[in-house]
Amino acid sequence: MVYGHGGDIYTYEDMMDFSVNINPLGPSERVVDAAKRGVEQMAAYPDSRCRKLREKLSKRQGVPEEAYIFGNGAADLIYTLVLAEKPRRALLPVPAFSEYEQALRTSDCHIRYYYTEQKNFFCVSESFLSEITEEVDIVFLCSPSNPSGHKIGKSLLLEIAGQCEKFGVRMVVDECFIEFLTDQEEHFMPGMLKRYRQLFLVRAFTKAHAMPGLRLGYGITSDYELIEKMESSRQPWSVSIPAQTAGLAALDDRERIGRMRKLVAKERERIENQLRNMEIEFIPSDANFILLYSDINLFDELKNYNILIRDCSNYRGLGKGWYRIAVRTEKENDCLIKAIKEIVSRNFSDRNREDVR
Repeated sequence: MVYGHGGDIYTYEDMMDFSVNINPLGPSERVVDAAKRGVEQMAAYPDSRCRKLREKLSKRQGVPEEAYIFGNGAADLIYTLVLAEKPRRALLPVPAFSEYEQALRTSDCHIRYYYTEQKNFFCVSESFLSEITEEVDIVFLCSPSNPSGHKIGKSLLLEIAGQCEKFGVRMVVDECFIEFLTDQEEHFMPGMLKRYRQLFLVRAFTKAHAMPGLRLGYGITSDYELIEKMESSRQPWSVSIPAQTAGLAALDDRERIGRMRKLVAKERERIENQLRNMEIEFIPSDANFILLYSDINLFDELKNYNILIRDCSNYRGLGKGWYRIAVRTEKENDCLIKAIKEIVSRNFSDRNREDVR
């Protein structure tokens, strides 16, 4: 299996990792301690219903307990959904998280691609509405988008939801980066679940709570028949005890998440200003990462500085020259900015010497 994502610290050891877009503060002590307590319970089977987590999320989000399904990360839920529904025709905006396409291919689904444009920050536009017809079974969206980090306007999302409801199209919205939005409450889609039965939201503790190694995600929908089909399409113990105990603790990290959000907003603006000053092309982001373009091979160049970034050339709809960098702590971001400045300056000098020759 070819690994096509960020965070490959096993191939690139001992490097400062800007390729993976998680909370720059890392997991909280509360979450780590809870996970350790979970490990001590390893002699027991996990609660296949994730009852405590379900109850706490339900109270926090104002969503019925039966509207949730839990999984081994967001990707697990995406694959389980496709396995349960077996869609034959999908509409997929690209560039996008590759696991949407990979999951769809497991059911031999025919995929029609909607190529988003740079001028729209690689997000869907109004023209996407006309692509949703009775010929489509399922649509995947991500907001804030991966890899551009730009959010889809809520009014457009609701129009898309209405179109999907009209034609009976399953609408999957990946909200794994929503907690990085400074105005996330305005984009809170669970409130729309009763109105849009075709809507399926995917969320995870991976990014905002820095828990990718524990694997914990959840889906929300008012289509309880879909949840039943998904539950019957997989093994019962999808979420380990350490993941469940860590998730319960993470839900009490609201103050810390608020601090993280402010840090990311401040540092993202600072990095974008530096990129602008260096005349490096980038997509303005609403999340904790930035998509940029350079004809310099930044992936290889930055490895010389012991810095790992995400080469986005394998994203359908992007190609060579596109890179994604995470927003990390001020000190780490200083290292990245300094390295990019030196690389740009050196390449500029080399080109000038070539021109003189």
